[in-house]
Amino acid sequence: MATISYLFLKTPTPTQPFPKTHKTHFSTPLNLPLSSRKLGPGQQVRARIRCGLIEPDGGKLVNLVVEESQKAQITKRALSLAQIKLSKIDIQWVHVLSEGWASPLKGFMRESEFLQTLHFNSTRLENGSVVNMSVPIVLAIDDFQKDQIGGSSSVALVDDKNNAIAILNDIEIYKHNKEERIARTWGTTARGLPYAEETITNAGNWLIGGDLEVLEPIKYNDGLDRFRLSPAELRDEFTRRNADAVFAFQLRNPVHNGHALLMTDTRRRLLEMGYKNPILLLHPLGGYTKADDVPLHWRMKQHEKVLEDGVLDPETTVVSIFPSPMHYAGPTEVQWHAKARINAGANFYIVGRDPAGMGHPLEKRDLYDADHGKKVLSMAPGLERLNILPFRVAAYDKTQSKMAFFDPSRPQDFIFISGTKMRALAKNKESPPDGFMCPGGWKVLVEYYDSLSSAENGRIPEAVPV
Repeated sequence: MATISYLFLKTPTPTQPFPKTHKTHFSTPLNLPLSSRKLGPGQQVRARIRCGLIEPDGGKLVNLVVEESQKAQITKRALSLAQIKLSKIDIQWVHVLSEGWASPLKGFMRESEFLQTLHFNSTRLENGSVVNMSVPIVLAIDDFQKDQIGGSSSVALVDDKNNAIAILNDIEIYKHNKEERIARTWGTTARGLPYAEETITNAGNWLIGGDLEVLEPIKYNDGLDRFRLSPAELRDEFTRRNADAVFAFQLRNPVHNGHALLMTDTRRRLLEMGYKNPILLLHPLGGYTKADDVPLHWRMKQHEKVLEDGVLDPETTVVSIFPSPMHYAGPTEVQWHAKARINAGANFYIVGRDPAGMGHPLEKRDLYDADHGKKVLSMAPGLERLNILPFRVAAYDKTQSKMAFFDPSRPQDFIFISGTKMRALAKNKESPPDGFMCPGGWKVLVEYYDSLSSAENGRIPEAVPV
């Protein structure tokens, strides 16, 4: 089977920083110029285009992986320290921190950073500037581990096989107020929040913060590591492709033709604004997701078919995996998703309906207002440099037999196919309307749900090649 490696085309060319020139977080309508000055009759204005990649938060991309020449010495030092065993999700956060997705953060949060994140969704730098930081990136320990650490200033972080992953230096241990953390991150303390149940409810009563020294790049050896490009690698890729703008689209679901319409239309409008080569960063979330989400292997296989079938253009699309775990924390979490893409070089971010949202865990309703995510991004501190592109609503147009932007003047012509409906069709091996999803991509989705049925019937599902 073909792989997605052909997505990474190389065209060497330099780029320049992208200074933000207008104040609002929302991009002006993409078919209009950026300038807002008034004109006389007959006058025309061209969009003022500032080309290149946006600078990372703090002005410099953080890299916490130690130099190869220091690795042996630091590994030896790790063996002499008290140890904290990391969960899979903890290791995903080490991955996020090590590559600079959370720049300028240099390790698990100390108390001052934790409190700023909880109460202000941002942190203030020494020079007085503010960067967005909306979700706590913290490491929990229990009473026994706290006692083992004692008065030490450093501790080793190890995996489940006791292999050293990193050293946490200049540590600070402080109280883990779980109720406050959950309430301020999700806006509720209702039981059943997937990430909270997985990582907080039964976690230790203490948090430990400090500066990380990561011994080597985090790898998962799952056949997908080649797609886990770091922010620095993505910036290099955008530079090689001569990108004068990068627009990012995050998803944790299969790509249907409505998503593709949104992405291709965004590129068309950026070209109309005057950009010469806007590049799409198709950036599926690759960390922890809840049990009923389609697993990463299957999503990557489905994305491959979308490009193979020409629904998206491989020459103007970079597919990469975003290593962050998923909180499902709605307007709070969508700020993190946007902020991380700044560090990867994106200056435009597409935001949809109810981003990072989920159903209420106890009641039959959405946990968050569907419009609050995009509204919060328009006002969020530290995201002023990022252009926010709200979703245009797409639905299946029965008159054209394809996905199209919804026309409120003829609502009877449109069908809204929800994620729940899409999953139900795939589980039952029913076909969606022609034009909803490319045939190859739909086949992958059917295969995934068929593999679940096989497992339930006692058959072991086949491995998924990507």
